[in-house]
Amino acid sequence: MKKTPLLNVALSRLIASLGHGDMVVIGDAGLPVPPGVELIDLALTHGVPDFISTLKVVLSEMQVESHVLAQEILDKQPTPLTVLDELLAEGELGQRELLSHDQFKVLSRQARAIVRTGECQPYCNIVLVSGVTF
Repeated sequence: MKKTPLLNVALSRLIASLGHGDMVVIGDAGLPVPPGVELIDLALTHGVPDFISTLKVVLSEMQVESHVLAQEILDKQPTPLTVLDELLAEGELGQRELLSHDQFKVLSRQARAIVRTGECQPYCNIVLVSGVTF
């Protein structure tokens, strides 16, 4: 059995297959999934699993070079934004880029996969850009 926190087979497989610059989106329950992009649907019910718990487990295995958020998250200030800022300050998320929500959805078309959570707060979506460990 694995020793790291990530137990989901599909998510573990995805992270193990990433190369430098590949993108993974962790999204709220309402983020659309573009045709052709793999969906790893973890959503069970309203708020389960939440965005931050999912992100932290992914970060336990994924090397992140940078991340992208929708500019609107700064306007709406959902609760997870505080933790995102803490993770940024700790160096867990690399550099931050902000796009409009519409541009974010266009960028998500290039993702290797979208991980759907049960999060139901606005703009709780992030693009993680894979880095390298060497």
